[in-house]
Amino acid sequence: MAENENMVTKEAPLPGSSTQQEIRDYYSPLRYGWGAFCAFFGFSTKTHRASKKRAKLVMDIATYLVLLFGAFLMVYPFWWMIAGSFAATYPQNNTPIFTLIWWPSQSTWTMTLDKGGVKEPMGGFFNYIYFFGDAFASGASMAGFAEGFTYWRALLNNLIYSIVPVVVGVITSASAAFAFSKIQWIGRDVVFMLLLAAIMVPGPSIMITQFVMYSDMDWQVNGLVLIIPGMFGSIMTAFFIRQFLFGLPTSIIEAAKIDGAGYFRIFVQFILPLAMPAIMAQGLLSFMGCWNNYMGSFIMIPQNSPAINLPHAMYVLNNAMFQGNQGPNIAGAVMCVLPVMILFACFQKLIIGSLMLTGSKE
Repeated sequence: MAENENMVTKEAPLPGSSTQQEIRDYYSPLRYGWGAFCAFFGFSTKTHRASKKRAKLVMDIATYLVLLFGAFLMVYPFWWMIAGSFAATYPQNNTPIFTLIWWPSQSTWTMTLDKGGVKEPMGGFFNYIYFFGDAFASGASMAGFAEGFTYWRALLNNLIYSIVPVVVGVITSASAAFAFSKIQWIGRDVVFMLLLAAIMVPGPSIMITQFVMYSDMDWQVNGLVLIIPGMFGSIMTAFFIRQFLFGLPTSIIEAAKIDGAGYFRIFVQFILPLAMPAIMAQGLLSFMGCWNNYMGSFIMIPQNSPAINLPHAMYVLNNAMFQGNQGPNIAGAVMCVLPVMILFACFQKLIIGSLMLTGSKE
């Protein structure tokens, strides 16, 4: 009987007022050591109680480690592209550029060129100079292209495809957002829900229909396929601007109506200036998407057409001019991405601030 009582007492947890020595004597050394190990990492057990500061410190360290790993996954491809642009691949040096980890084994900073038996340094920015010298050369044509087609034409096309649809399309989306947020009309919310439901339709499922329709309208040869559809706006852009407009007081519109202003005047003189942060942010995001729209040009515009955009031209340059010479081609890819990176670096606060304000309501 005494042994049974002793066993019951042994299995019961010790009271909180017990000393650490009593707890050490009560539990086995293995369990006591495991408790000390958990307490070091901020987890409390029956043998040890971890402080809240230690637990918070451990959680902060774990959080930052996860964030640093995610940041590495995002930044490393861009660093790989920058390092690859300095690989010495001319003339076909068989540099394992696609297996480099941090820096190419043969870079333009260390390699030399044999010019008439004289060794001359290649130069750190050799690939960039080579790229601009060949791709941007006046009158230089690429294989399979129209006579006189140059990289300058592709750059001009990209500017047109990125500016015209974005400027007109964002204004169109803002006017739609104004109608869906500040104007009361029958069926407004139902129509908006139907437009949002259209986003759920996968793009590849209607790609063949779009291709046939734009081909029958002859929009592919002259590049209108990348201009006119974008001028009608985007439902996602209208959605974000609509959420931003919900945070604007309706009293401004009511006061303008009392003064005799119509909806067009209200939109131009009041809504556009007040919603400019959201409009600018969505315009920048749309510009980045249009600037990097490789698939749109690759699928909708023939490869031998002078209407291809810049990313599409980079693909053709790799096959037509830089055959096996990957360094200049990757240098051109860096120059293609650089404008978007500069824009995002300059306006990141505006973009993030606008997205944060889309959840506010009056």
